[in-house]
Amino acid sequence: MGRKILVTGGLGFIGSHTVVELQNEGFEAVIIDNLSNADEKVVDGIVAITGKRPIFEKFDLREKRLVQEFFKKYSDIEGVIHFAASKAVGESVEEPLMYYENNLGVLTYILQELKNREKSNFIFSSSCTVYGQADKMPITEDAPVKPAESPYGNSKQIGEEIIRDTCKVTSHLSAIALRYFNPIGAHPSAEIGELPIGIPQNLVPFITQTGVGLRDELLVFGDDYPTPDGTCIRDYIHVVDLAKAHVAAMKRLLESRNDSNFEVFNLGTGTGSSVLEVIQSFERVSGEKLNYRIAPRREGDIVQAYADTRKANDVLGWVAKSSLDEAMKSAWDWERKIRSYQVSV
Repeated sequence: MGRKILVTGGLGFIGSHTVVELQNEGFEAVIIDNLSNADEKVVDGIVAITGKRPIFEKFDLREKRLVQEFFKKYSDIEGVIHFAASKAVGESVEEPLMYYENNLGVLTYILQELKNREKSNFIFSSSCTVYGQADKMPITEDAPVKPAESPYGNSKQIGEEIIRDTCKVTSHLSAIALRYFNPIGAHPSAEIGELPIGIPQNLVPFITQTGVGLRDELLVFGDDYPTPDGTCIRDYIHVVDLAKAHVAAMKRLLESRNDSNFEVFNLGTGTGSSVLEVIQSFERVSGEKLNYRIAPRREGDIVQAYADTRKANDVLGWVAKSSLDEAMKSAWDWERKIRSYQVSV
């Protein structure tokens, strides 16, 4: 059997793709998920792709006693990749205490268990939201962390601080925070992908749901920003590329190649794409015209954010390989598959 890696939130969008890449690399994945934002059928998708069934433990990580019992039962876990967190920006503004309990309480429970072990390796799912509206593009890891625009963004900033402070006094704990830009797409097999519950919070599933007829129209929030076509610019990274970066980061820790016991990497493509360019990509790969209209700007949206990826490229030895069109095609294939399945059931 391969080395055991715990993936919290491992049936979610990024988590499930990371489990696939871990298993493809010979690791044994153990998933914890409470299914609050995921479906147990995702396990079958992982098996369909890899031929291996991950271990799945269903419980809520906010139950401290259950976290303690889990680590007693699985004393041979060599690394943790921590995805489990609430992640809707708008909801976090309405429900800040829920976000702090889930995103920070759970993190401290896991770190308390790792602190008690001889050697621990921890990867944290962070976000480019920690930079806010950065002064310079592309954004490097040295860019100042600005006051967060939302409790969600704040929970990622504080999460990184909690890990950094813990690493300072725990020499046997090594951690990497991966700051994602905008993950999109699905596995090329169309066995797993993004499964937003209710109205999507992210652009690409809203585009594909509009394309498939589930939504009447897509609203583009603002076309008067200081960008070439007036719409906001983001760095869209294929979720499979993102998943592979987690495996590269975990190997770095397991092989003790890290320069310090807390490191930070940006994960993106290094290219910014505007909302209208993403819509054009969808129309190219799908052959469909998308029904969209321009709406007023949305509160809290920043003008542009795209990554300087040189550190991840040079130090992690990882590069995002998929184009926007490839990512968009995989998202469209997945959308059509889940809609046809739901229609036929």
